[in-house]
Amino acid sequence: MTTELDPNGTWPDIVPGPLATPSPEFARRRESGPLEPAPMPSGDRVPVAVRYEDVRALLASPTSSRNLRLPGLPRFVSGVGIDDDPDALINQDPPDHTRYRRIMHGTFTPRQIEPWRPRVANIARELLDGLGDDFDLVQGYALQLPGRVICEMLGVPMDDYEQFVRWTDMFLTTSTVTEQARYEGYAEFMAYAAELVAQHRAKPGTDLIDLLIQARDEEDRLSEGELVNTVFSLITAGHETTASMIGRGVFRLLLHPGQWAELVADPSLAATAVEEILRFDGPPASAFMRRITEDIDLPGGSLCAGTVVMPNLNAANHDPNAFPDPGRFDIHRFTDHPPNPHVAFGYGPHRCLAASLARVELTEAIRALVVQRPALRLAISPESVTWTDGLVYRPVTLPVTTGS
Repeated sequence: MTTELDPNGTWPDIVPGPLATPSPEFARRRESGPLEPAPMPSGDRVPVAVRYEDVRALLASPTSSRNLRLPGLPRFVSGVGIDDDPDALINQDPPDHTRYRRIMHGTFTPRQIEPWRPRVANIARELLDGLGDDFDLVQGYALQLPGRVICEMLGVPMDDYEQFVRWTDMFLTTSTVTEQARYEGYAEFMAYAAELVAQHRAKPGTDLIDLLIQARDEEDRLSEGELVNTVFSLITAGHETTASMIGRGVFRLLLHPGQWAELVADPSLAATAVEEILRFDGPPASAFMRRITEDIDLPGGSLCAGTVVMPNLNAANHDPNAFPDPGRFDIHRFTDHPPNPHVAFGYGPHRCLAASLARVELTEAIRALVVQRPALRLAISPESVTWTDGLVYRPVTLPVTTGS
């Protein structure tokens, strides 16, 4: 069974609303079918959790497994996918997952990431200095900033960045390339990551890869496969996911000129604005499916052991029971009396390990724009913006201008 994606790049039962707002289907499902099945891009149908409490309960439950490699289980995409690799951190359950996270924990704490903030801010300023009054915010800025940051952090040549983009686009697509091409892109990317690890072993330095090689919990270190997967994940998430959030976030801010003006007047609001961007527009891709290992009762219903379920993070972030008036974009929402924490970075044991880095990059990207390009606005109508058709949903291009 296969199901064609619709033009918006999502499965046909749950499509985005106008101007990339959340799917109107979420509200119906929250009321009448909080665990109702929907087809994945592979065509397999699985229950989709859309309520905030259900999503958090699923992500935190010890009965919620990421081992989807058993024969006959539903798949997110047909052909090879991230779900197939047993060495990937996202695919491991305790105790292996606990060990993996414990070894790497110190590498990605806010204390370790914060010293990178000045460099991220400098890169943002340098990129904007090289752009004229009219430019494509996606290609000229949103993709370039996290690409340069992750290359510098990993100690890899910026010349390799375009190859990262080609591999990631191929691997994250759901409809524009064949399963074989996606597999080949994945294999080539993993081989590149393995070579990076080998080079850093041969000539140790002080880059992030070196820190990962040295990371340990007493005498326990990451295996070669775990190291390679971590580098692969950092490159993939470190450029595409963050780039998508910059593009989506700036688009959302420009649709709210009053709030953009507030940021221009007070750039220190960037950090709390980013939290609302993450809630409203994040994440640009859905969460990973989970396999239920024991019968579980959720606030929205029960799931039997063996069920594969998709927790929808975007739907959870727009649940009115967790976020009053969730369809209102408000950069002050997380300022004085913040509501429930959003789940843009996930929740529970698999919460995004590099969330601190993503926050720094997003905040400095927005701050640089409001300081250096205060008159920024869309150069085309919002309805004319085209969106990607892969697993990550972002503007393909975003023409902007600061001219008169």
